[in-house]
Amino acid sequence: MNQSEPPLLVPTGKDPSEASGLRVALFSDSFPERNGAGAYYFDLAGQLEPALEAFRMFQPVVKKRFLKFALPLPGDSTQKLITPNILRIRREFAELRPHLVIGVTPGPFGLLGLYLARRNKIPFITAFHTHFEGLIRLYGNNILYRTAHWYLKRINMILCRRSVTVLVNNTALISTVNELGAPRVDVMGTPLSSEFLATTIKPPRGRLQQVLFAGRLAPEKNLPATLEATKALPDIHFAIAGDGPLRSRMEKARKACPNLRLTGWLDRPRLREEMDNADLLILPSHMETFGTVALEAMARGRPAMVAASAGIHQWPVLEDALFKLEEGTSVKQGLTEIAALSPEVWQEKALAARKAAQTLNQETITDWIRLVVEHAR
Repeated sequence: MNQSEPPLLVPTGKDPSEASGLRVALFSDSFPERNGAGAYYFDLAGQLEPALEAFRMFQPVVKKRFLKFALPLPGDSTQKLITPNILRIRREFAELRPHLVIGVTPGPFGLLGLYLARRNKIPFITAFHTHFEGLIRLYGNNILYRTAHWYLKRINMILCRRSVTVLVNNTALISTVNELGAPRVDVMGTPLSSEFLATTIKPPRGRLQQVLFAGRLAPEKNLPATLEATKALPDIHFAIAGDGPLRSRMEKARKACPNLRLTGWLDRPRLREEMDNADLLILPSHMETFGTVALEAMARGRPAMVAASAGIHQWPVLEDALFKLEEGTSVKQGLTEIAALSPEVWQEKALAARKAAQTLNQETITDWIRLVVEHAR
């Protein structure tokens, strides 16, 4: 494989319609729609399932588990690690009789998926969405975090080496998963929910009045940069949507910033409403493997200003609809430049954003169908 270019899906000569008889099992430790990975597969299922005989997700569900037995992740008590109901899942897995198993996370659910796939001689694919080892370094360097780093690296090595291919959503992760032992790497796009694609678009205002940040309130999201811009630009209204370990710090900052509003964690319909009320989404993260929330905002006809290091910039189809926040440029500087744009440019960006998001979504679903047809047996 040429490491300088995104790997392409290998043509199989099979018609994607052959997927109609296939059954796929997906294992994830993420709650549905709760974070990037959880949202990715919830949205994928909505569009991929009609093309298959069955697409079943095995993952934690808050209403069906006792969260008092859940373990908080190091550095973030808002993220829970829940053990799967092994007996129930084995029974449902046997009833499903999948042709392909996909593991999304290096936790108990992901490992159970690998075990069941190998036990039943079913092809297994790992989806590597988050470089957890890199995230942990942002939270601390004591014995707890070093142990977590060691564990995640070893588990990811086990998952990658036993996969027929490893999926990533940006080319920067290719070298990482190759080092973990991936036999092959495929770069996949990001699907979107009908909540963002199919509902009526609210026309943009044509000037910058309200900015939205949406995501986990965590160190990797570079929230201090957003707070600095909030204080420096009092005429612009800022909304911060999300929850996480920095929530108390955000609540304290809100008292000193009358132009700052905290919404807490939002479900998809309420998040869509916040996007429709905003003129721009910002994502100035230190680390962002893709940046799904920016794509969701684009689907609503809202441009996004995203840190240059984010994986979303590696998709050429999205280039004209994104504002790139270069390293060394403050959020305040970026917003000041964007605020000076004419209403005509705002309208062009809004139209380009909507069209680009639709195009990537369509290409992603086509690629997923081809991937399933190629590897399922």
